[in-house]
Amino acid sequence: MIEREAELGTVDDALDQLTGAGPGTRGALLAFSGPAGLGKTTLLSELRRRAHARSCTVLSARGGEQEQSQPFHVARQLIQPQLAGTPEDALRASLGSWYAIVGPALGLCAPEQVAPPDPQGLRDGLDWVLTHLVVQQAPVVLVLDDAHWADPESLGWLAAYAPRAEHLPLLLVVAYRPDELPAHADAFRTLPGRAGQRPRSLAPLTPAAVTALVRESLGDHAEDAFCREAWVVTTGNPFEAVELAAKVREKGLLPIEANAPLLRDLAAAQRGSGLVARLERLGPSTVRFAWACAVLGTDIPGELAARVAALGTEEAVDATGRLRDARILSAANEGPDAGLEFVHPLIATAIYRAIPDALRVALHGKTAVAVIDAGLGSSAAARHLLEAHPEGDPWVVRTLRQAAAENLRAGAPEAARRQLARALREPPGFEERAAVLYELGCASLLTEPANTVNHLRAALAEPFDDPALRQGIVARLAQVLAHSDHLFEASELLAREIPQTHDARARLRLQSEQFMWDAFNAAEPDSPARSRRLAKLADRLTGRDLTERYVIGLRAWDACLRGEPIDVVLHHAGRVLREPFSWAYADRGFEVPVLTAMVHLYADRPWKAEELFAAGTAEFERQGWRGAHLSFAQSLRGYVRYRRGRLAEAEELARAGLRLAERVGRRTPVHWYAIAILVTTLLARGKTDEAWELAREHDYGKPFPAAVVFPDSQTVYAELLLARGDAKAAVIELEAVDRRLTPRGIQNPAWCPWQLHLARAVAADDPWRARDLAADAVRRARAFGAPSGIGQALRVAAEVAAPEDRPELLRESVALLSASPAGYELARVLAAAGTELRDRDLLTQAVVTARDCGADGLAAETAATLLALGGALPCASSWQDEPTDEELRAAQDAAREDGTHPGADRGRAPDPALSAVCRKLGTDRAGLRAALEAYTRTAE
Repeated sequence: MIEREAELGTVDDALDQLTGAGPGTRGALLAFSGPAGLGKTTLLSELRRRAHARSCTVLSARGGEQEQSQPFHVARQLIQPQLAGTPEDALRASLGSWYAIVGPALGLCAPEQVAPPDPQGLRDGLDWVLTHLVVQQAPVVLVLDDAHWADPESLGWLAAYAPRAEHLPLLLVVAYRPDELPAHADAFRTLPGRAGQRPRSLAPLTPAAVTALVRESLGDHAEDAFCREAWVVTTGNPFEAVELAAKVREKGLLPIEANAPLLRDLAAAQRGSGLVARLERLGPSTVRFAWACAVLGTDIPGELAARVAALGTEEAVDATGRLRDARILSAANEGPDAGLEFVHPLIATAIYRAIPDALRVALHGKTAVAVIDAGLGSSAAARHLLEAHPEGDPWVVRTLRQAAAENLRAGAPEAARRQLARALREPPGFEERAAVLYELGCASLLTEPANTVNHLRAALAEPFDDPALRQGIVARLAQVLAHSDHLFEASELLAREIPQTHDARARLRLQSEQFMWDAFNAAEPDSPARSRRLAKLADRLTGRDLTERYVIGLRAWDACLRGEPIDVVLHHAGRVLREPFSWAYADRGFEVPVLTAMVHLYADRPWKAEELFAAGTAEFERQGWRGAHLSFAQSLRGYVRYRRGRLAEAEELARAGLRLAERVGRRTPVHWYAIAILVTTLLARGKTDEAWELAREHDYGKPFPAAVVFPDSQTVYAELLLARGDAKAAVIELEAVDRRLTPRGIQNPAWCPWQLHLARAVAADDPWRARDLAADAVRRARAFGAPSGIGQALRVAAEVAAPEDRPELLRESVALLSASPAGYELARVLAAAGTELRDRDLLTQAVVTARDCGADGLAAETAATLLALGGALPCASSWQDEPTDEELRAAQDAAREDGTHPGADRGRAPDPALSAVCRKLGTDRAGLRAALEAYTRTAE
């Protein structure tokens, strides 16, 4: 290690920091860069030796030029040796729910026949596994050599993980050639800076260093002129200098000035055409063996190389010996079963590129067959088939499809896409082409949605006779179009296909898909007619299979949006849930399960919505779906908490959903949901300025999405404008909401209270219009029947009413909201009633309730009003989430009473215990019986 004192000093400092005692102990990231041959690999070998000497656990991997297309090749090198010897039962117990997610990617188990994890979920799983290993086996040194050749999946994962090293007992060290980093390594290029360390660039050796190296190899009698020429012809490259000295010794050349001119030719023989010429002098069989090894890549099995080279056992042994003697090959590691590797990647690259093009392609094809015959699997063979020329071979298509299916289930869709694109070029047989296009579309879904549409449309255009395949293509294409905000096109596609589908069950499946995407289309042209068709169909279905239950679930959602009575809505939702209803069916979206949960929220049964979301979120996490799916779940769980008046929890969940949505991309559906819910929550908490800054940061505003979002994005934006005092701008947005929703028959203020916001916005300039809007909202809310919706509408109606009409409206609103799960709305109406009636008791209740909810702005405003009326601020809240015995008795008494209609509570003095238990259990009075049963089950 000549002239690497500074780098070794950095290594020692990092190891001291990693292994030392005391509070200063922590991990770090080191990055070494430089052109080929400057000693990166030797430096890392010395680092590993020093790490072992300090009792560190060393995880080591190396990128391979030929293995870049093999997903998780580097990740497997790092982690698999630590886990491979563990019995399956122990491995399952150790990895828990991550076993089925990361196991296939790491080669620990076969992929299960379920929906694959999304790439982000798999990365999270790999993060967990590596962190678990680091904590268990600390201190740990992770070494990645030739990172520029790492596969994209591993490289992306490590680049994202690297900043954690500083917070773990982990020293992460990478080495790479900066000029050869591939396009997919963009995140890796910025990694050293983000982790607080600059990459250390290795410099060529000085003349003095090359002189020392030559004399160490050839003796102190090597003359200065000879050593100087050695430096000139190697340009200070350590690898070339070492190889040159070895060649001089092998030739028996005296290291004197007279022989210095011979060094240039000797140096040339170590690289490029000179190396190739030297190889050819070893004989044809040795050349073939070297070519086979170059095609196979790293850690080369000798028997497999012999088969590819068409050599017998003895010939292969002889070729191996000659290549070792020539310093071309060496053992990959110690042990009787050690494979082979090239002495340096420069040699491997030169030999690989020297293989004649046609022969190199043929060798890859031959290697693919040999790999399959050796039992290494279709994924290992696929990287060779990617290099082979298309020949219309069905075996090639079949092998690539098998490899793509494995990689897709293992969480590597980009690798699957490459393999299927290559299968398409083979090309597949006439009868197989549509299936390959379909699979290619599915593999491209997450990375290239536009290309997915093209592939699926091309698949539909193929002449094939497989009804099940056609149905799958149509359903997937409609899904991609819908998720790309082309809901009308999705519906039109299904409308064209349904009459041509002769099987009744298949036709019903497509109808259910069309009903669903129509339900999400904010600009659906004939929503009332679609609602009538849906009601007619759903009412005669029994729910005997998943498709029927999806249709019934859509009927429940449609009834909710249109404001049909709660009993009707909950009846259909109950029909859906008679049997287990998974959120993670492989060939279904999660939209209908989400809508079924949201129906319960708007119907004042948020406890049931919470229960369903908890089960759905757990399914997403078990599946490794930690991108859009989990973002939706977290954001909507936040919205449930908002509706219950648990605003701090709502904000935390909404922020978690937004963080996940940022991974997916801005202005995507999941991003709209996350921002709308977080803005709504921040406004409720009194953080108007923060909500506005959030909206500006995320470009939240026009154009609004074509898909239905809840809460409605444009309505939320108008509420934000109204909170900022811009009533005129809010009116423009809310009138646009009216024009969009009213023709569709969406008239439930419990789902979208646009009328209430518009009433408040126009009240100053047009009080009569405000009162008409509020009165109509109250009428619609009563028709739906949710106490929280009626109470909210009554509060706004009181706000815009004539002074003499306000007390009665507010008293009824207080009575209704006191027996509802809507804690924040209760706090608002208590504050409004206390202010209007100058009632210090109501204001005191309002302050306490607002504090319990986390509505800080409302609590402060109401407290000021209370003090102005001569009242005293209440003490700190004694709120606890679990119902007390008194509250449970109040709930049981109310559940036994006859009169579950919300109107039965009108005018009654609110019972504090009943009010508290409705909020804690998450139900209105009518749902107490079921909520109590659920609470009892969970408490047992």
